[in-house]
Amino acid sequence: MPPLALAASIASAAAIGLAMWVLYPPPTRLVRRVLPYLNPTVTTRVSGHQGFLGRVFGPMIDQAATWVSGLVERRGTDHTLLRLRQAGWFPRMADDEVLVAYRHSQLRGVVVGAFAGFILGQLLDLPLTASIALGVLGFVIGLTRPKARLERAIEDRRERMRIEIYTVNQLLAMRVRAGGGVIGAVQSIVDRGQGAVVEDLSQALRLHRSGWRGPEAFRRIAEITPEPFCSRTYRLLASAEERGSDLASSLLALSEDVRETRRESIKRSATKRRAAMLVPTIAVLAPVLIIFVAAPLPFLITGWQ
Repeated sequence: MPPLALAASIASAAAIGLAMWVLYPPPTRLVRRVLPYLNPTVTTRVSGHQGFLGRVFGPMIDQAATWVSGLVERRGTDHTLLRLRQAGWFPRMADDEVLVAYRHSQLRGVVVGAFAGFILGQLLDLPLTASIALGVLGFVIGLTRPKARLERAIEDRRERMRIEIYTVNQLLAMRVRAGGGVIGAVQSIVDRGQGAVVEDLSQALRLHRSGWRGPEAFRRIAEITPEPFCSRTYRLLASAEERGSDLASSLLALSEDVRETRRESIKRSATKRRAAMLVPTIAVLAPVLIIFVAAPLPFLITGWQ
């Protein structure tokens, strides 16, 4: 079969499959809605391979995904799970399901990258060795791209949380000063707000409703948050819930620390950007200036015109 006909057949099959998935989507499982209110320490696997094809090919796909993930995971599954939680990916899934979903995404990236590289080589009528080399290059890109996306997601979420935590601390201090406990103040923020910090606080409330003590729930989210200032806020909430300390003053002081830190960070960023803006100017003007200065030197030294 010619390469163009093969590519057209694959594209047609993919389009038909996507249309069928849109018209007849798979049913939503009830466990997705119940899972956020379950105790996260329970490690019972709630997902499984459904259907004949899933039971036959599912274990092989899981094993291949685990092998692919092992090529880039050097610090163990616990570290990978922590990074996924810090990025906010798959928030409604259990720990086992999070790892499986992430590994399957890695496997899909590897397969698509390798296949696309090989097909590109065939469409360009390259030798077989060159097509295989492109397939290997696509394999490497598909293998490393999910990890790079994960790191960018963590950094973006950390930046958003650093911006949001100042306002959240101010609102929590106002609610505490107006009266009410820590859980009530957090509940009011969750009911009216949105954002990465509100997602963490709502997770703490879900843990509290599922049977966790308030301090334990806040310490749990303090362990998995990527932003140190948010971790300090959550630990402060846990301490206030446990010991009844002066929460409002501590939150206001922490807000001032956040503002000072962000101000210094903005100053450093502005200095770096000003220095970066000078590089093109120097690169363009410096050679021209040198030419104008050096042009009359031969005449001045030797008298040559």
